[in-house]
Amino acid sequence: MSREEIRQMGLSCGADVVGFAAVEDYKSKRAPDPKTILPGIRSMVVMGFRELDGGLASDIGRISMHSRLGQMDQTKSCTFRMAKAIEDRYKVKAAPILASYPLNMAAPFMGLVADISLRHAAVAAGLGNFGRHNLVISPRFGTRIIFTAILTDMVLASDPPVTEVLCDECGLCVASCPASALDEEGKTEDLKCLRNSQPFGIGGAIGFIRKFTAAPPEQQKAMIIDPRFLSLYQASFIGFQYECFRCMAVCPACVDA
Repeated sequence: MSREEIRQMGLSCGADVVGFAAVEDYKSKRAPDPKTILPGIRSMVVMGFRELDGGLASDIGRISMHSRLGQMDQTKSCTFRMAKAIEDRYKVKAAPILASYPLNMAAPFMGLVADISLRHAAVAAGLGNFGRHNLVISPRFGTRIIFTAILTDMVLASDPPVTEVLCDECGLCVASCPASALDEEGKTEDLKCLRNSQPFGIGGAIGFIRKFTAAPPEQQKAMIIDPRFLSLYQASFIGFQYECFRCMAVCPACVDA
């Protein structure tokens, strides 16, 4: 089997970068052991898809989300097609891991920890290293990149790690975070980030339901035409919907690479 053949398959289907990680090189303190996700796993094929600069140029989160939704469709299709091609060609197991739901909503994870940390997988696959914002910085695309992965029982050696320091600790991400979720170095305060970046997610829905059920009938009539309820309704069929991309948008690392 040829690593370069697999890499070219990924690039041909729409990925911008493709890397490989042996499972023993993948390290995540919070995510489960990959061997519990796919028995017999030996390696990961990690693919990166760049964010459009134009999508992040707007201060309106809704406009950035238009770009992200298109990107998510591309990543889902590409990752599934890659996994299927690997199974068909090499007669091995290949499980696609997407950059989206579903997540484990049970305790202790509560939807805050993915089955596979795609950030740590990307680092293990030599596609970048961590910045002050706890996102992966790619040497080619900076922070403006999202990742997917394919778990496989195929034996693939890891690509060399990125040893160059890509984050210059400028602090723009910390200063620009409206939720102050990055104040503590090395940690993203998940709930602070989610309340601000996904106001129409499950937390927002629960809050609205509680207020609605406690409100008198006349107030309920007003609430169902309130923009907040209409945004919650819209999010119910769009899926998870980010309203904040600041840490990605302001990061200057490698933007002219």
